[in-house]
Amino acid sequence: MPDESTRTVLVALGAGLGVTLAKVSAAVLTGSAAMAAEAAHSLADNANDLSLFVAQRRSSRPPDDQHPLGYGREAYFWALIAALGVLAVGVAFSLRDGIDELIHPTATQSFAVAYAVLGVSAVFDLVSFRRSAGQMIRRARRYHREFLEEARVTSQSSLRAVFLEDAVSIAGDVIAFAALALNQVTGSSVPQGVAAVLIALVMIRVSLRLIQRSHDFLVGAWAGGGGGPQGHDVAGFTQPLRPAEEERVRAVLLGYPGVTAIRELLFTFLGPGRIWIVARVDIDDDLRGAQVTALARGIESGLKDGAEDVYRVDVVPIGAERSAASTHSSAGASPRRAG
Repeated sequence: MPDESTRTVLVALGAGLGVTLAKVSAAVLTGSAAMAAEAAHSLADNANDLSLFVAQRRSSRPPDDQHPLGYGREAYFWALIAALGVLAVGVAFSLRDGIDELIHPTATQSFAVAYAVLGVSAVFDLVSFRRSAGQMIRRARRYHREFLEEARVTSQSSLRAVFLEDAVSIAGDVIAFAALALNQVTGSSVPQGVAAVLIALVMIRVSLRLIQRSHDFLVGAWAGGGGGPQGHDVAGFTQPLRPAEEERVRAVLLGYPGVTAIRELLFTFLGPGRIWIVARVDIDDDLRGAQVTALARGIESGLKDGAEDVYRVDVVPIGAERSAASTHSSAGASPRRAG
């Protein structure tokens, strides 16, 4: 049975097909630049949704010998491809239609048809938006975050893409409606050209944001306690893990008898809702091999059992004396000169 994010993508895909057919027909019948821009936007959204559906299917495959960490990061790769597609196709068509309308104004053939199609499109967009926003709200409550904060930091790349896509589609409907109304009142098609360019600019902003977040999850690792203030990393992007959540992991680690200090704590995402924790910890030198192994296994299983999103934990135990000796040796070593 499809998970919640896959169902959200399927709802968006079904609604998007209906919107696209309506807007393409309206653009052909009316000659409206704003409608043409919205049709291009909808076509790009459909391609986006197809990529996200592929992402959901491929990222859910179980680990195998060639991919022991699983395929979860494929979700971020395909989300990146989808955002690039919207940027390359939807924006290009919208800008072209808008600039062409500003340079060579045309007359809209039927305002009634355009208004009717925009109304139908808005209904489809609202149905999809209700689904994606509802899932986002439930996740925000689950992780005790603000709604917009969850939209920024969620590891569910498909949900974020559909939610923003739906929000931009509704905004595009409003902009196109206003442009049509101004065109009808003034007799000038310039507002439609401006609307098409404005829609393209909104798509650029959202696409770049989606590209950046996909990049963050593909290559990012967050150092516990090493990020910026207020749960932000050094680049200013909101981390998907709050400082309080990192501190909880630290408290769990230090709560185990035999763990004397935490040398390094890293968090990275192996896919949507799949956190990989790597911890280098100092341990009591009195512990022997079997005891060290049991301690590491106990920490790993304890962290996995304590949080649903923790997919894998790797604990690297380091003896306190050996760690100190290693640090002293490194500090006293002479640097080599390049040959």
